[in-house]
Amino acid sequence: MAKGKVYIIGAGPGDPGLITVKGVRCLQEADVIVYDHLVGEELLFHRKPSARLVYAGKRGGNHTLSQDETNALLVEEASRGCIVARLKGGDPFLFGRGGEEAEVLAKAGIPFEVVPGVTSAVSVPAYAGIPLTYRGYTSTIALVTGHEDPAKGRSDIDWQSLAGMGTIVFLMGVRNLPQITENLIRHGKNGQTPAALIRWGSTADQTTLTADLGDIARLAEERGMLPPSLLVVGSVVNLRNLLNWFETKPLFGRGVVITRPDEQSVELSALLWSKGARVIHFPTIKIEPPASWSALDDAIERLEAFDWLVFTSANGIHFFFRRMKDLGRDIRDLKGLRLCTIGPATADALGRLGLPVDLLPDAYISEGVVEAFAGEDICGKRILVPRAEKARDVIPEGLGARGALVEIVAAYRTVNSGRSRVELETLYEAGKIDVITLTSPSTVQNLVEIMGPDHPLFGNVKIACIGPVTAAAARKAGLAIDILPDRYTIPDLVDALVRYYNRIEDSVA
Repeated sequence: MAKGKVYIIGAGPGDPGLITVKGVRCLQEADVIVYDHLVGEELLFHRKPSARLVYAGKRGGNHTLSQDETNALLVEEASRGCIVARLKGGDPFLFGRGGEEAEVLAKAGIPFEVVPGVTSAVSVPAYAGIPLTYRGYTSTIALVTGHEDPAKGRSDIDWQSLAGMGTIVFLMGVRNLPQITENLIRHGKNGQTPAALIRWGSTADQTTLTADLGDIARLAEERGMLPPSLLVVGSVVNLRNLLNWFETKPLFGRGVVITRPDEQSVELSALLWSKGARVIHFPTIKIEPPASWSALDDAIERLEAFDWLVFTSANGIHFFFRRMKDLGRDIRDLKGLRLCTIGPATADALGRLGLPVDLLPDAYISEGVVEAFAGEDICGKRILVPRAEKARDVIPEGLGARGALVEIVAAYRTVNSGRSRVELETLYEAGKIDVITLTSPSTVQNLVEIMGPDHPLFGNVKIACIGPVTAAAARKAGLAIDILPDRYTIPDLVDALVRYYNRIEDSVA
């Protein structure tokens, strides 16, 4: 059997947007992904569906897999012919064990590549508004581990030389902070030198403590600052007052739950990240094929009999064209059919297939579709609507009342995701959830089913609905609606969240 290969990939410091393009390509290729504690969950969305996930992280000193076990796993999987992505926080060769893993692979004769990552040593201070060099401040930097190998018995750090550097960055040093600051001051660093301790840098949980070098250890203990944290020492810390760009984002630190399926959350997740939110993926539904393909198959075989094809979701498009392919048909069989979609996101899904939309309603709901047909002569026209197994009958009833012959076929169905309520409860009890986004009646129904209708989450967390149909389902389930956009798209939902929290901040100010 041919040997596989291992990619040792730097995942960046936490923000999923900071992985490299090559890192993403390697993840997409991998059969097995071995990942660490500090790796953002969203990076795993890049994997192919068949990829196996192996968690090898360390939290609070407790290893899921020891380093020796991780090394052996990489060799074993690659020896079986697998492509393995070893996904590590930050950069794999900077104060990590990536070099040791590469050495083991090399000695075992396993092909490997190293994909450098954005190191926290540079990116985390940048996210705190602290440039490591700045004209007139300093042009020298030292990067130091704050957690040396305890088995060495002595420190390899040249404290005398280090104290003379303009900017010093200590990684993994929060537990040894008193010793670090004491050593620096003892070897000549002024105790009034500005310092910053940054926890969970580049994520929505980022917390930054600034103080004089002589005071920061005491203040960090009082504030309960824990790993993962990074210490910056130097006059450049003073620039944070002007350059703090990340922690001032409109949704910074707000925990936003996404209830749609992961594969459909990319746009919403990216927009929330761009506003500084803590994105919490908790899909309440899964999208599956219908219980039977027979009705859809029959309709596809009779496509030439229809005048209009109406899509009410991107899911409908995905399954409709998947089934066409299975039946040996393609988009050429749509010749002569006019196309209508419920909204721009669905229209974009058709556009990616090279298909123009003939009719797009002003209001992106079923009632809007019916209203959009007001300018069309549809009496006696045959209209095919591939949609979810369970959906409102506004479109067939509204168009049927105007003389159209509407045929509804099930193209897919939504089912409960099976997620555990404990996942959200843990975050809720830690104060990490501020708002839940709901984008369809099925996300509402299944969220309530998972959590229970009387869960305290629903009384203390804000509810944001994408549109009036989802809001009606939420109210029917007993939920109060706090945020509802004027237009029913994902970007408008995010804009509504920003406006809501801006009003709160303005009222506090």
